[in-house]
Parts: sequence; structure tokens; C-alpha cells
Amino acid sequence: MDPKKNLKKFCRFSVDARVYNGVVRGNMVDIVEGDLFGDLSDMRMSFPVDHIKFLPPIIPTKIWCVGVNYASHMREMGHEPPREPLIFMKPRTTVIGSGDPVRVPEWAGRVDYEGELAVIIGRKGRNISEFEALSYVKGYSCYNDVTARDLQTDNHWIRAKGFDTFGPFGPSILVTERLPDDTKITTRLNGNVMQQDMISSMIFPVSRIISYISGFATIEPGDVIATGTPAGVGRVKPGDRVEVEIDGIGALINPFISD
Repeated sequence: MDPKKNLKKFCRFSVDARVYNGVVRGNMVDIVEGDLFGDLSDMRMSFPVDHIKFLPPIIPTKIWCVGVNYASHMREMGHEPPREPLIFMKPRTTVIGSGDPVRVPEWAGRVDYEGELAVIIGRKGRNISEFEALSYVKGYSCYNDVTARDLQTDNHWIRAKGFDTFGPFGPSILVTERLPDDTKITTRLNGNVMQQDMISSMIFPVSRIISYISGFATIEPGDVIATGTPAGVGRVKPGDRVEVEIDGIGALINPFISD
């Protein structure tokens, strides 16, 4: 039996211009009262998934990102093995939900998809040990660290990754402190599998990343950590559709359009 089937998948969604918190249950979404970081109570009202619009499951407090965290991606990008996690940040204005379009500026040059596992922090902490780090996790979601690659080569990482809409996130948050090592992440471009790996292939696991970040900055409830992308990153252009799917969480799907 898959233990992930019994875990809650928290989401935010809209119907007829009204916004709700919910829990995904198969092909239905149940409205709940409360929020991810408090108590959730069932309101006994549901909608079919195909009748709702998924929103970003939370609006992040901060967005931490990890670069070069899969050996396969390290090799394809020609990087040396990192001695410690490579951390950067993205602004909250990058955040969009599943189904929302990623806007691609014509002047930005090549733009790539990067499917990633996102970690949602559930409580405040600083100087956290690796041993206790997972107790600070509220759950996990899908993330697409969209990158203007030509700009990144000039070491403009914040600009390359910080365009509005360059941070698709969702569609839901699997509420759990730990994922099985065999959890698989898959990225598809127009239906074709481009990236696929296990989260156990990360160079720095979630516990190490949380411990490292908390050594220099306080982590807070609502912080999101995008944990890096496996091999297979590639160019995306207006008219394309990218899907990031993670076992037990669901699929984050976004079209790309011209800006």
C-alpha cells in the first residue's frame, strides 16, 4: 500500500472568482476552513477538479533555490561538484499557479524549463541540525525554476531567474515531513519526457539544505525551497507546454506565451 495515498494534499483554488482553501481527493477538491499552518476543518462542500482553477498553494514568505544539486545536471552544465549547496533566491512576483501562462520576453534570449521538488517550511528556525531538519518541513510540491539561460551565462542569476511568472508552483502541497527516496520527478515538454530522476539522486538532500540555509538565515513558515533540477533541462518557447509531475503530489502544468 502506498502511504502517500493517505496524506492530505492541500491547495488553493478559485471558482466563479471566489478563492477557497481545499484538499484534493481523487478527482474532487473538498473545501476546508483554516490554512496550511493551522487546523483544517472540512466544510462538506466539494467541486470536481476540472471545474476549478488551481492557484499557487501558498504565497511564499521567501523563495530559496538550490543550483546544481543533481550530479547528472552538474555534468550536462559542465560544472564542478559543489562543496556546499549553491543558494540563490527568486522574488515572489515570479510565482504563478498551475495552468497560468509563463510570459517569455522576446529580448531575454533562450529560456529553459527546470522541473524541481519544492519544500514548504512549516515552522520558524535557525541553526538547525541535519538530524532535526525534516521536522521543520510542512510538505512538498512541484516547482519550475524557469531560467533565461543566455542572461545566466553572464552571472546575472537573479535577473535570469527573476522575471515575472518564472516560478510556477503547485498544484498542491503533499502534507508530510518526509518523502520516500524512490519518489520520482518527471518533466514533460509538449507531452514528451525530458527529465526524470529520483529525489534520492540529489547531491545535497533536503535535510542538508535546510540545515545549511538556517545556518545564515532564519527560515519561516511559508518559505519555499526549490531543491534543484535533474539532467534534461532544455529550451522552451511560446506555444510550448511544460508539465512537472512528482509522485504523490500531482502535475504542475503551464503554457508558455510571448510577453
